[in-house]
Amino acid sequence: MRAIVLALTVAFVVPDFGAGKTYVYNYEGQLLGGLPQEGLGKAGIKVSSKVLLRAEAQNTFVLKLADPHIYEYAGIWPQDHFAPASKLTAALKADLATPIKFEYANGAVGKVFAPARVSAAALNVHRGILTILQLNLKNTQNVYEMHEAGPHGVCKTHYMITEDEKTHQITVIKSKDLTNCHERVIKDVGLAHAEKCAECQQRLQSLTGTATYNYTMKPTDAGVQLSEATVDELHQYSLFNTITGAAQMRAKQTLRLMEVQNTPIAPDTAQYSARGSLKYEFGAELLQTPIQLLKIRNAVAQTAEVLQHLAANNVDMVHEDAPLKFLQLVQLLRAATFENIQAIWNQHKTKPLHRQWILDAAPVVSTHAALRFIKEKFQAGEFSAPEFTRALLLGLHSATADPEAIQQAASLAQSPKIRAMPALREVIMLGYGSMVAKYCAEVPTCSADHLKLVHDNAAEAIAKGKISEISLALKVLGNAGHPASLKPIMKLLPGFGSAAAAMPMRVHVDAILALRNIAKKEPKLVQPVALQLFMDKNLHPEARMVACIVLFETKPSVALMSTVAGEIEKEPRNEVASFAYSYIKSLTRSMAPDLVNIAAAANVAVRILSPKLDRQSYFSSTAYHLDLYVSPLMAGAAGTAFIINDAATIVPRAVVAKARAYLAGAASDVLEVGVRTEGLQKALQRTPAADENADRITKIKHTLKALMNWKAMPASEPLGSIYFKAFGQEIAFTNIDKTYIDNAIEQATQAAKPRARQLLKETVKALQAGISYQFAKSMLTAEFRRIVPTAVGVPIELGVFSAAVTAAAVNVKATATPPLPENLETGILDQLRKTDIDLQAEARPSVATQTLAVIGVNWPLIQAVVMARGKIHTVAPFKVAARADFPRGNIKVQILPAEAPDHVAAVSFDTVAVARNMEDHPADREISLAPAAPSGAQSLIPASIQKSLCGKAPYFQVKGCIEVASRNAGFMGYNPIYYVVGQHSARISVGRGDGPALERVEFEVHIAPEKAPEKSVRETNPASGETQEENIILLKLREYLEAGLKKSSSSSSSSNSTSSSRSSSRSSSRSSRSSSSSQSSSSARMSRGNFTHGPFEKFHKNQYLATQITSKASSSSSIEALQRQAKLLEDSIAPAFVIIVRVVRSDRKLGYQLAAYLDKPNSRAQLVLSSTSNDQWKLCADGVLSSKHKASARVGWGSECQDSSATVKAETGLHESSPAARFKLDWDKAPRLVTTAAMNAMRACEYLPMQTAARLAGIAVNRAENKANTIGIIVALPTKRSADIIVKAPRMTAAKLPMPLPFGLPVEKDGSIPVLQDLDIQDAIEKLDIRAVIQNFDADAAVERAIDAVTRVLNEFEKAQNEQEI
Repeated sequence: MRAIVLALTVAFVVPDFGAGKTYVYNYEGQLLGGLPQEGLGKAGIKVSSKVLLRAEAQNTFVLKLADPHIYEYAGIWPQDHFAPASKLTAALKADLATPIKFEYANGAVGKVFAPARVSAAALNVHRGILTILQLNLKNTQNVYEMHEAGPHGVCKTHYMITEDEKTHQITVIKSKDLTNCHERVIKDVGLAHAEKCAECQQRLQSLTGTATYNYTMKPTDAGVQLSEATVDELHQYSLFNTITGAAQMRAKQTLRLMEVQNTPIAPDTAQYSARGSLKYEFGAELLQTPIQLLKIRNAVAQTAEVLQHLAANNVDMVHEDAPLKFLQLVQLLRAATFENIQAIWNQHKTKPLHRQWILDAAPVVSTHAALRFIKEKFQAGEFSAPEFTRALLLGLHSATADPEAIQQAASLAQSPKIRAMPALREVIMLGYGSMVAKYCAEVPTCSADHLKLVHDNAAEAIAKGKISEISLALKVLGNAGHPASLKPIMKLLPGFGSAAAAMPMRVHVDAILALRNIAKKEPKLVQPVALQLFMDKNLHPEARMVACIVLFETKPSVALMSTVAGEIEKEPRNEVASFAYSYIKSLTRSMAPDLVNIAAAANVAVRILSPKLDRQSYFSSTAYHLDLYVSPLMAGAAGTAFIINDAATIVPRAVVAKARAYLAGAASDVLEVGVRTEGLQKALQRTPAADENADRITKIKHTLKALMNWKAMPASEPLGSIYFKAFGQEIAFTNIDKTYIDNAIEQATQAAKPRARQLLKETVKALQAGISYQFAKSMLTAEFRRIVPTAVGVPIELGVFSAAVTAAAVNVKATATPPLPENLETGILDQLRKTDIDLQAEARPSVATQTLAVIGVNWPLIQAVVMARGKIHTVAPFKVAARADFPRGNIKVQILPAEAPDHVAAVSFDTVAVARNMEDHPADREISLAPAAPSGAQSLIPASIQKSLCGKAPYFQVKGCIEVASRNAGFMGYNPIYYVVGQHSARISVGRGDGPALERVEFEVHIAPEKAPEKSVRETNPASGETQEENIILLKLREYLEAGLKKSSSSSSSSNSTSSSRSSSRSSSRSSRSSSSSQSSSSARMSRGNFTHGPFEKFHKNQYLATQITSKASSSSSIEALQRQAKLLEDSIAPAFVIIVRVVRSDRKLGYQLAAYLDKPNSRAQLVLSSTSNDQWKLCADGVLSSKHKASARVGWGSECQDSSATVKAETGLHESSPAARFKLDWDKAPRLVTTAAMNAMRACEYLPMQTAARLAGIAVNRAENKANTIGIIVALPTKRSADIIVKAPRMTAAKLPMPLPFGLPVEKDGSIPVLQDLDIQDAIEKLDIRAVIQNFDADAAVERAIDAVTRVLNEFEKAQNEQEI
């Protein structure tokens, strides 16, 4: 029965406002932002007023705000209170108090009418009140869902109607999901090219919104009367998981009936016009950033003031607040008209510093006026080409996209001056396509007429056969990604359009790639096209592989992926099958949310495909994909690479690399780089490099020869191309052809030489006169904004802003001895080679960055935001003196103490709540989000930290301090958010210590000096107690002791070697007898994991090979014998070069020197690292080439290089009649760190199944007691395609017999290497003159010799390959 009564009552639920009556309501709207926890700082505003509502005619009502008041809030919630903004209330009272009219029928609000003078901001407040009256009630249901219009758009709404049995009051609860809206009202800046990742937000959403309306209605004789309504709207945002809290904006509204009057409401005398519906109307929100509120009275004067501040305070060192001032400059220019910007430019264009600041700011202003300014000033010749290119490249991609901006870009691309500069026109056309893409992302119903210019250009280029114009048009259409461009693109696709048959391959590829952005919007349109192209076996393999890339961009289903797998299984072309299979397999491991379905489909497809596809060559066409996604952080990254090879040549046809990022529910292709070599492929196919029957090594050799003969390649078509994409948009590309290479070489060799000489002369003159240069560069590195309306009628904004400014003051002066003549017209390089140049340089580079993240109210007249601010300020002054004595081959660099500021680095981070309005500007109300800690509060981490930590470099006498200060809200609980809010800072200072002053740090290089430089002789410490005579006696005694130890060790080693030789000989004979009955010698030597092997025979001792292996060095030229003759070469030979690093203090010097010595007759080289003070510690590295078959090296360190040493020997010979090489490492006393690590490794091996693992890998391991402190490795070549590897360690012997090699090695049976037969290293060492090599170095000749050497090596590899196959 109750249900029947309720159903009858519901029929009259629509609120009734009787004719001739004025309903007086008390209204309050509040918007508050911050973290959800109480006790932290928040910011917001409040609007209160009486609302008068009266029916003027049928379905037409009048609404008036009486006595409105505006309040602002910035304080600790809920202890503090709203403060009245009296001046702002007075300024807005006229607009707010003006009556408005609206249509209202059956509970639905229609059109809104107001005088033209009522601002959009004031009218939005009225809309907020009218939204409360929006009630779409059904007379047959009490619980239902629908989509309802409101300020946010048409959003999903849930209704529930109930009745109180006692009071008969009707309660209506209306809930709105503000993230599920059609025609959503929202403004985004900087996010146009970000793809919405719906799958990323299935579990967690970065931005959520909901609104709940509660209505209380009382029945009357005429119907029902709205007595009270409350609204609670919540917007929550977090980059990460919201378990620990997220930033919130909460709107509350209350509308309570006070009385009903008969007094009419007098409408305004001005004419009323339609001002839209309930949808929020955007005004000047985009022109004003929420980080600062500017009251603009005179845009030109205020901009000039900011410019002067930036130019004056960022010369020697960047000011810490320069990034904020730069953002202020950008905001002023956004509010300026074209005439204002032109006036500012005319006033400052002749001032270099002011001009640079304007050129940095204008491209990121993003208004029509700024874009027009850039265009007209270039056409007027007031911008240089580099200035215009930088400004336009940034300006086109950052400009606000709308029809007017699109038209400006189109007219700029068609201007004659731009057409005369092809490279610049390409950049503009690509930016034009990107602008269309941004506009269509904001307006999905955008017309295809915006691309009419490109469609017409493409049709004209096709008719005239202009390939370059066709490719450019396709790239522009690819950037725009408009579905209407599918038909023009398909005309150039093979198999779809008649024009495609006459087009080269690169046009086909460009046309297929142009489908990628369309595929992201309309995958169902592109999917059949890409599938047909991929399955067409008559197409070129490259076109099919590119079609495969596009096909997977459409995220195919399991069924479609299975179809593709079936085609791959039957694919006759190995390159296509390899590419598609590798792409599918790499996608099976994907963790990215947007690729979950395609990863599942790829797993099914891989099971269908044959495993043999997994055994492709490394040179086959391949696709790689790797990604990582962390769900709690809502962040991830992915990398994709495509390598498209051609079976005909060794050079890849195309290489593409792409990086993708995921953050806060959005995804974007951050960067993509692609290289194509199609023209080069065609040129190579006309050479022997394209011989399909040749093996890969032969192709490599022929390809190198063809590349060396590049001048014979055709000049009619590009040899290759490269393109760059950012955020899915192609921003630049270039085609490289023979003419391009010719021009580059000509400019680098012939045309550049006069310019280089002139530049060198001007540089030398300027350096002698002294150079003083100031540099400053500013960048808006990030600007991401999202503006969302609220029920109160006031917008909230979420934004991230980041700006950086770098500055440097540089002073350089040079002095030449003897002085250079004033006339430097001829022989300047010869004069410089004979001159001693002294250079003094001082610079103070500095960088300041500021990053701000905000959430809150950003109204044209008031701001109330919660803000996180991060600042970094660094200064790195340095002073350098350099001297180059070219005649003597000496270079000296000194790092001198530079005057440092109080702090070389400062980092700060704070969170604040700020409230400010235009009328009380600049009286901002700012408070920290972290309240003051009450006395006696306890927390795990102290709520306030103030510490300083200092340290001193022990010898440099440089003192460094770091000061850390922090104040947080950790005393409120153990929520991580509490420890983030507050103020945190760290500052680093560097200065002189208390001891002797550091004078300089010196670096010296002496190249091939005639004698050891005096500075390389170690200085004697007069405080040392030992006399020179005592030192000589001790050294002699040490030599006698070492000689005795060496003799003892030598005899012991000899006996062990003889015993080992006899033992191995017996083992070898037993092994040979046992192997006679086996079918394979290798299987006999490795049975049940055990093995035996024969001795290693050295080439340089075997008499039967003596005729082939003559050596200039005698047997006494071993490293041990040479070291006995002269342990250190510094006493008898001048060094080849010396490097000295030294620290000079006021009381003494400390440093190290590295000297290199070359004993040419003995083919011996030695490096000695030693201290320049009276320290006996040294590190010596000796290398000896005893013969062409043996080389050895010894490293010793410690006192006179005697504490520890290690010797490495490498020699060639025969092992069981096979050419072999033996490597041996001996050490006497290793450092403790090495021995400890080795012992731990051996202990770990005892607990690991090493024998099992070795057996599975085909390695035989025998326990053996080999020589201690020695490791030996033998590598033998039974055939040119296999190797025997034997490793001897102190406690075991391991072998891999045989191990197959991927290619044949060019080594003959007697151990000779034909490609090295003419190489005499010892002769080359004897003739080596380092200074002559440096002075006469010829880069071209060196490249030619390198290519010739590579070709000879490849010839030998090819020969070895052919012999092995035979």
